[in-house]
Amino acid sequence: MLSGVLEGDFGCSTKFKVKVWTKLGPSLLATGLLMFWVMLTMVPVALVVGIVSGMREGSKLDRVLSILSIATTSTPEYVSGVVLTIIFATWLHWLNGSAASATGDHITFYNFTLPVLTPAIYGMGYVARMTRASMIEVMNAQYIRTARLKGLSFTGVVLKHALRNALIAPFTVIMLLFPWLLTGVVIVEVMFRYQGFGLALVDAAGNNDIDLLLSCSLVSVTLVLATQLISDIGYAYLNPRIRVQ
Repeated sequence: MLSGVLEGDFGCSTKFKVKVWTKLGPSLLATGLLMFWVMLTMVPVALVVGIVSGMREGSKLDRVLSILSIATTSTPEYVSGVVLTIIFATWLHWLNGSAASATGDHITFYNFTLPVLTPAIYGMGYVARMTRASMIEVMNAQYIRTARLKGLSFTGVVLKHALRNALIAPFTVIMLLFPWLLTGVVIVEVMFRYQGFGLALVDAAGNNDIDLLLSCSLVSVTLVLATQLISDIGYAYLNPRIRVQ
């Protein structure tokens, strides 16, 4: 349906001289792959950091993890991207500072790691902080204290009672990261010359390609609405006190 709208109503791209979907489709697939690996890298690490930090509130480990989370969230992508490129591409020569060749079957650890790490590090701290705050709130709840008084082990209390309730707020935040990733990867894709949605959007804006710009806007709005709907449904599922009437 979306491809039909993009092809039928918006016409051809004035710069690339092809149907809008012919240009936008591969770009969305490339960005979708990038988003998948960013989320796969960011979410598990952020949840573990937030849960461990919330379970050990006030400890040295909690303070260290909190400082790291704040530092990563406070560092924008264009700063962390440059720093990572200088360290791993210029000095150590472990990774490639350009992802222009990361297309199709040519995606490798060497040319795809930096575009994944740059947004993952930025979002990781935000999710970790939200998870920590939610975990602290749940661990101080009355039913957790009751479970501990009944003789349940600390690990059993966390896994059976605290974890599900503690993941409600982080789940909402994670779903809101998808629209941010779609438009937030613009900096990353331009910086590393990755042939994705963000780079197509910048090219369209730089060349006054109205049809392509309208298509990018439609895709962004559709993703925001879809993720908001999934977030509301998932929130009602995770929280038994909330049900869709």
